[in-house]
Amino acid sequence: MRAALWLIALFAVAVASALLAGGNNSTVTVFWSPYRVDLSMNLVLLLLVVLFAVLHFALRALSALFELPHQARRWRLQQKERAMHAMLLDGLTQLMSGRYVRSAKSATQVLRLEALLAETRTADDVAPRHVQQLRVLSHLIAAESAQALRDRDARETHLQAVLDEAQGSTSEAVLEVVEAAQLSAARWSLSDRDAPAALRWLDGLRQGTARRTLALRMRLKASRIEHKFEEALDTARLLSKHGAFTGAAAHSLLRELAVASLNNAHDSAQLQRAWDGLERQERELPEVVLHAAERMLQLSGDASLVMPWLTPLWNRMVQQPDSCTPDLRLRVTQMLARALVSQPTDAEWLASIERARQTYPRWVELAYLAGMVCWHHALWGKAQQMLEQAAPQLSLPEMQRQAWRTLALLAEHKEETVRAQMCWKRAAEVTLV
Repeated sequence: MRAALWLIALFAVAVASALLAGGNNSTVTVFWSPYRVDLSMNLVLLLLVVLFAVLHFALRALSALFELPHQARRWRLQQKERAMHAMLLDGLTQLMSGRYVRSAKSATQVLRLEALLAETRTADDVAPRHVQQLRVLSHLIAAESAQALRDRDARETHLQAVLDEAQGSTSEAVLEVVEAAQLSAARWSLSDRDAPAALRWLDGLRQGTARRTLALRMRLKASRIEHKFEEALDTARLLSKHGAFTGAAAHSLLRELAVASLNNAHDSAQLQRAWDGLERQERELPEVVLHAAERMLQLSGDASLVMPWLTPLWNRMVQQPDSCTPDLRLRVTQMLARALVSQPTDAEWLASIERARQTYPRWVELAYLAGMVCWHHALWGKAQQMLEQAAPQLSLPEMQRQAWRTLALLAEHKEETVRAQMCWKRAAEVTLV
């Protein structure tokens, strides 16, 4: 469409020129004493056009001639800028390929060229728009290379130079490089096992950057080194929501950190607060429930505090038997036995255990649990029957030892001295194992 319009305009100009020149009989007379020159109007117009074109091209030629030194200067500056870019790419390549000495040398060369350009540049020369970003990135490459070479002085010098560049800068590109330097500094601190310094660097990041997966991973590692398990648990939850771990890895990590946070409690009140701080899915993990119950019994000995934690685990074990492994069933029954014999007798629990034992007669751990609860309820005959059935078959030494000890106490209660001695001996043998 544009070409057609240009063609129509060209035809219009040609027609107008033909009409003007074809019917123009005017003349132009030039008096130059003692001469007189008569020229046609068309010739005068043509001469004026030619004169204008000649003057125009002459002026452009003179301008280009006078501009040659400036163009040569700009060409030299452009070559130096291209050399800077080439050296920067070379430094990145050498850094990624593990040639740290060459990488540091290339980064230093970039900084030297940039300083030379700044010295030779005049007010008429336009500085590259991204020269500050190049300078900051060169310092960061040099710092990374120095870290790999264990040159801490050079690393700190280049890192400080990066931070100085950030003062007063509003360029988003420069700020991104500075944040990359802060992340690198946190990683270097972690490699030096200086977790407080790593956390300080991470705390200095902007909110959006601090929530990136890389920053969260480093915060998790630093928090675990510093034994700040509550903070580490919050960070692990964020990473799990971001999909930073596989399902199994996230489950294992959250379980480990939840247990560690419970270990930080030094009294029952702290333990209760730590338990309340866990999320619902964490409070449903059997290992976490059992560890919390054990810690509570160690700290306060109040079994009434742990029964609300153990009851859902017991219900799930008897209602969904496939959800618990044999080892887990042993630990659940052991913890329930410890809790139930430490609180007043409860007939409902005794009935529930008896129903479960009849439903799963092959579960030896249920016979042990029933025996211990019956002993607590002073049902001596039933307790002796259940414990004698369970004691030889229990695979957990502590439970087996407790079963023989209880049988010895029952024998002493019945004044069966020989039997009591035999049970104490069996308990001692288990202890030696």
